[in-house]
Amino acid sequence: MLETNFMGLKLKNPIIVSAGPWNGDGKKLRNNLKAGAGAVITETIVSDPYSKISEQVAYNGQGLQNIRFYSRFQLERWKEELKIAKSDGGIVITSISGHSPSEVTYLAKKLEKYGADAIEISLSSPLGEGVEVACSDQNFVYDIVKHVVENVKIPVMVKLSQHVNNISEVSKAAKNAGASAISAINTIRCILGVNIEKGVPLLPTYGGYSGAPIRPIALASVASIAQSVDIPICGVGGVENYENVIEYMMLGASAVQIGTALMLNGESVIGKIANDLEKWCTNKEISSIDEIRGKALEQIKPLDELSLQPMTCKCDDKVCKKDCNLCIEYCLENAIEFVNNKIKIDKLKCIGCGLCVHICPTNKLQIYDEN
Repeated sequence: MLETNFMGLKLKNPIIVSAGPWNGDGKKLRNNLKAGAGAVITETIVSDPYSKISEQVAYNGQGLQNIRFYSRFQLERWKEELKIAKSDGGIVITSISGHSPSEVTYLAKKLEKYGADAIEISLSSPLGEGVEVACSDQNFVYDIVKHVVENVKIPVMVKLSQHVNNISEVSKAAKNAGASAISAINTIRCILGVNIEKGVPLLPTYGGYSGAPIRPIALASVASIAQSVDIPICGVGGVENYENVIEYMMLGASAVQIGTALMLNGESVIGKIANDLEKWCTNKEISSIDEIRGKALEQIKPLDELSLQPMTCKCDDKVCKKDCNLCIEYCLENAIEFVNNKIKIDKLKCIGCGLCVHICPTNKLQIYDEN
């Protein structure tokens, strides 16, 4: 039911643990596979590890800022770490990053020899300056991907950033260069906040923003890529539960990656998401998870193709929550009032924006076409 063919790799489910410190060594990778992941991706491996700064994290209850300069291990150390990771079976993808086609290709060839099942090329980092430059250059993306693809026999996935100027065009460049799949998005460059009493930022430098708040951005990126290329997509950003997996897949993804959810909830979240996803498929009588891929994508159209019919709001007979005036307070046109203990909507004022529908705690309100 959940079995997924991703880049020619047979995954037991579409849940992949993303590159990050939770996959920083062989034991962590192996543990995440045991916890139920369909595949795991190593912490990003570089040719010259940066070890002067320890990992720093800030969390505000919604999103998380992380400072981490890739894996601290030298490339050769990963030969042993991959053996440990794969000692009980499972699919291990190695994440790599570099500044030139030759550097990235060298890493890819070495890791292929060490036993990697696939490569993920990370083309951006939210930690440095000019994050949008290299990953927005279609020629650079094409050259680096093509160079790697021509020198390894295992699948190559390309991880893109929201910082690119045109993610659709960059995706096409990656596909034309021979990429087996695209993953999107990387974390977003951020400053999580400022301690206003001390006058200092929560962390001392820019970092990667992750977690639930970036999911809408990532969903839009996945949809854009799916409308542009016909190779598999791995959705990344804010996956916390099985519903989020379904959202990504309905917008065209073949698999998803989780990372921040592990940091906040532990590795047991992997099995929970997989089990809940299987139950949902069973209840919906879905025999293969592939059946839902792209289902919502068909409903997304450019703004100029939409037929904007006049809409308005109506309410049913459900009892309002006691002392709740949210719809009245939030209405942009002052079209809602409470009359004789009932919600009354002025159709002449209502423009059908839908805000009240989404904030109503009892689902009492609905938007409908006046025609």
